[in-house]
Amino acid sequence: MIATKMAYVALVSNDVQATSTVFEKYLGLPRNDLLSGATGEIVPVFTIGESAFAVFAVGDPLVEGHNKPGVHHIALVSDDIAQTGAQLAAQGLGALTTHATKGLSGHALYKLAREATGGVQTWFTSPLDLKPHIPGVIDRIDHLGVAVEDVFQAEKIFSGKLGFEVESRQTDMEVSMAIESFTSDKYGVIYHNRRPVPLGGLRVCFITIGDCELEFLANFDPNQEAEVVHGQPGNTKGDQGAITRFVQTRGAGLHHIALKSSDINATLKMLEQAGVPMIDLKGRPGSRRALIGFTHPKGLGGILMHICERP
Repeated sequence: MIATKMAYVALVSNDVQATSTVFEKYLGLPRNDLLSGATGEIVPVFTIGESAFAVFAVGDPLVEGHNKPGVHHIALVSDDIAQTGAQLAAQGLGALTTHATKGLSGHALYKLAREATGGVQTWFTSPLDLKPHIPGVIDRIDHLGVAVEDVFQAEKIFSGKLGFEVESRQTDMEVSMAIESFTSDKYGVIYHNRRPVPLGGLRVCFITIGDCELEFLANFDPNQEAEVVHGQPGNTKGDQGAITRFVQTRGAGLHHIALKSSDINATLKMLEQAGVPMIDLKGRPGSRRALIGFTHPKGLGGILMHICERP
């Protein structure tokens, strides 16, 4: 295996202070103020489980001047960059390229071309010295959602070439079912079920990195239009539309973050009472027998996040 865990997940926010308040004040994640090697300014980094969230402002050089909020890249831990580079080259992923500037706490940054990893911007860095996170409101990152066109190709890269384990695969479908009734004064009532009609679907593959997963999501119905309705509880058709629109407008890439909680309804209620704009106020069914609930992106400076409770 080329790497065993993530050093951090890079988030781009329209409002770094608002995002930091949610992570630190409401969710209880330890804050680490690290110096940026690009600007010399403080970057808030929040330990979560065995990894961390690094929150950058829109346009920050360490996220390549990215001008839209969201999840920018994952940084994998490498104790030996030279050896890592040789392993990547052997897998046909190309040589590592050195970032023009230093990263967090002055560490060198190395990154793969986005095309080589199916749209998931993947960087490598040495381990960061961070405060430990003690599980409380949030246990850890549950997964990072990745919008792709083909989950099978993503699996070939992250499992076949990078060596990470496939946790599970599934297909999510929402269908409409019609029932006909035939009522006779002599023969009684007969009910007939028509064949289900698919309304929306997603192919999903979970691949484990450290103590969380990458959740690769691909449109299961190429005729699905990218309809997205914000501000109300979602469903499979709506989730499919969100993934479709993301790939159409931004291309394949990191889409959202999901945080694992032992009590989703209590966590969603706490966030609502704290004034965080919400989409879901109660947990609804999600992948892997989970209950999920989304906050509204404007509450985290444009970053899409959901809470997840599962066995």
